[in-house]
Amino acid sequence: MRLKGKKILLGITGSIAAFKSVHLLRLLKKEGADVQVILTPFAEKFVTRGTISTLSDNPVLSEFFREDGMWNSHVELGSKADLFLIAPATATTLSKMANGMPDNLLLAVYLAAKCPVAFAPAMDVDMYNHPATRKNIEILQSFGNILIEPATGELASGMEGKGRFREPEEIAETVVNILNEKKNSRGKRS
Repeated sequence: MRLKGKKILLGITGSIAAFKSVHLLRLLKKEGADVQVILTPFAEKFVTRGTISTLSDNPVLSEFFREDGMWNSHVELGSKADLFLIAPATATTLSKMANGMPDNLLLAVYLAAKCPVAFAPAMDVDMYNHPATRKNIEILQSFGNILIEPATGELASGMEGKGRFREPEEIAETVVNILNEKKNSRGKRS
C-alpha cells in the first residue's frame, strides 16, 4: 500500500481510452489512495458514474453544482489533493489547460490546483503530432505539469503510432514515483 493516506484527484476526459482509467482507479485504490474522480461531460459517454463511484467509494464529480444544489468547490478540491492526475487527457483538454479555459469542473480544478499535476495524453497519432498539440504539451510542462508520455502502438482508429494511452500499471507506478519524490524532497534544502 504505497499510496496509503494519499489523496488523488483523477480527472477523466472524453477519450475512448477512458475505459482504461477504470482499471487505473482500481490500481490506485489497491495501493491505498483515496481517489476522487472528476469527469468531463464528454467522459460520461465512455464510462459510467455508477462504476466509477462504486470503485472509488466517492461520489463522481462532473458539474459545478450537485443535484442537491450544493457547490463543488474547485478551490477546495484543488487544495486538498496530493496529486491531480488527468488520465486520459485529450487534445481538447490539453489545449484548454494550456490556455486557461475553465469551461468545466475538471479545468477549473486544474487552474486552482495547489498540488502537482500529471497528465497522460491519449489521442490519434496525427493529433498527438500536430504542432498545436506539441506546443500545448510544452506549455503545460513549462508550468511544471508532469507529462506521462503516451505509448506507441495500435490506436483506436486502427492506425499505428504514438498517442496510445499508457497502460494503467505504468501510470500507477509513475504516480507512486511522483508522490515518493515529493515526500523525499521535503525537508531538503535547495
